[in-house]
Amino acid sequence: MPRRHVRVTGAPQAPLRAALRALRTELGVPGSFPADVLAEAGRPARLPAYDATDIPLFTIDPPSSEDLDQAMHLSRRERGGYRVQYAIADVGAFVAPGGALDAEAHRRVMTLYFPDGKIPLHPPALFEGVASLLPNQTCPAVLWTIDLGPDGRTEIVDVRRALVRSRAKLDYATVQHRIDEGTAEEPLALLKEVGELREALETERGGISLNVPEQEIVEKDGTYELAYRAPLPADAWNAQISLLTGMAAAELMLDHGTGVLRTLPAAPDGAVGRLRRTARALRIDWPHHVSYAQLVRSLDPHLPHHAAFLQECTTLLRGAGYTVFRDGALPEVTAHAAVAAPYAHCTAPLRRLVDRYASEICLAAAAGLPTPEWVLAALDALPKEMAEGSRRAGTVERECVDIVEAALLKDRVGDLFEACVVDVQDHDPTVGTVQLESPAVFARISGGTTELPLGERLRVRLAEADPGTAKARFEPA
Repeated sequence: MPRRHVRVTGAPQAPLRAALRALRTELGVPGSFPADVLAEAGRPARLPAYDATDIPLFTIDPPSSEDLDQAMHLSRRERGGYRVQYAIADVGAFVAPGGALDAEAHRRVMTLYFPDGKIPLHPPALFEGVASLLPNQTCPAVLWTIDLGPDGRTEIVDVRRALVRSRAKLDYATVQHRIDEGTAEEPLALLKEVGELREALETERGGISLNVPEQEIVEKDGTYELAYRAPLPADAWNAQISLLTGMAAAELMLDHGTGVLRTLPAAPDGAVGRLRRTARALRIDWPHHVSYAQLVRSLDPHLPHHAAFLQECTTLLRGAGYTVFRDGALPEVTAHAAVAAPYAHCTAPLRRLVDRYASEICLAAAAGLPTPEWVLAALDALPKEMAEGSRRAGTVERECVDIVEAALLKDRVGDLFEACVVDVQDHDPTVGTVQLESPAVFARISGGTTELPLGERLRVRLAEADPGTAKARFEPA
């Protein structure tokens, strides 16, 4: 089942470090980059002719991030409405099709995140260096210019290669503070205005954005404590700019007749029914006349039981994939159910392989040119490559969470906890998954003799937990 992203603050203890090293070995994740790949990464970029360095772009990312995929500038249009200028790192300016760097990216597919570090898609010289939209660094980018009407609806879209230069690296807390205090300059202050308009349009079309809190394990005085970082409104406004661009990319590719979409079918009724039982167990009121989308928008991620339910909502995202089409033969399914519109991944090329190809198709479409042959040659294999990469990333995430939660609970074996049964195995209903009320941990439950009550509350006992040898496992008390 989908799990939380986990970040460890502070230096992980030796048992946790050892367990994470063992996990890397067990999963066979890529190690260091080969010499020929590093050599290619050191070559100069192919620079575009269009100079857009006069646009005072800024980035919004976690404070420690150096792999900056996106930078933006927002302004008002003289005739009313808004102009969104969104620069995306141009990985294609550095990666030669068919070269060693390209082949290595196809082998890695996406960046893998561990609590104590990352296994990047591209060499550090690129993803945290010359290709990253770091402040005061001139670099090539794919520059989207999207003109919106006064209601936030898209009116005109342009995309081209450009030289850009970000002016500031901001983090979410700083952005939120400046906007709340009224000290933000107009390009940043408009993030709230445009973001809220786009959120209203999302509600209108039936889309859903899940504000799932990030779980943070804090090392303190030789033990671990668990905390949540609930998303700020600025997180959601920033995400709306990315969604806007992904939707524009999808429409551009559909008009072009060739592309790769991120698609998701509607969730089956059974999955929604199971989610209703979980809501009941977590004491979340979900009247039958209230839709899933309406309920999600009413939740407060700062409340632990709401945060728990939002995490469970990610189960409805199962089935997302990549759909390729070409030569005007459009696929049967073009929409992403959570976005409630056609959508494409194109805004994170430093971390995700498919985004580089989406950018190249959009650039060709906007220029009225045919899609490059090297893109077409790779297109059909992309969905399978991305699916395998996503599975590997999901395994890394699940195993890391299990290891960190075992470290968190290792001194509490035998203790009793209040929990909710959030998953039950079909072939063995005495085995499943519980979510503790406190600390907010998901873990396996087994060892009972009766069928687990899906969606109901249960008192459980911690049977084992060791980051080096055993995942956290509970038994019915």
